[in-house]
Amino acid sequence: MPRATSKPEDLETITARRAALVAELASVDEKLRAAQEAAHDAGRPTLLAALDRIKVAAMDKVDAKAIADAIGKHGGSAVARHLAELRST
Repeated sequence: MPRATSKPEDLETITARRAALVAELASVDEKLRAAQEAAHDAGRPTLLAALDRIKVAAMDKVDAKAIADAIGKHGGSAVARHLAELRST
């Protein structure tokens, strides 16, 4: 545990330290935003690679968007489970 200094820090030192901490926090916030964005779209390369390996029948934009929205909202596992149920019927 650091020892308390005998003389208090001056206003200029405190202001400079605060500015440095605010800048560091802004940097951390930017890294967090980038990490969240990357995590949000982490499955895209896997899905596109899978789509490249199979033949997809013609579909319109509305159906494609509905499928993509379902994956985005519910996750790939939930959509895959529902598709597996469709195959078994």
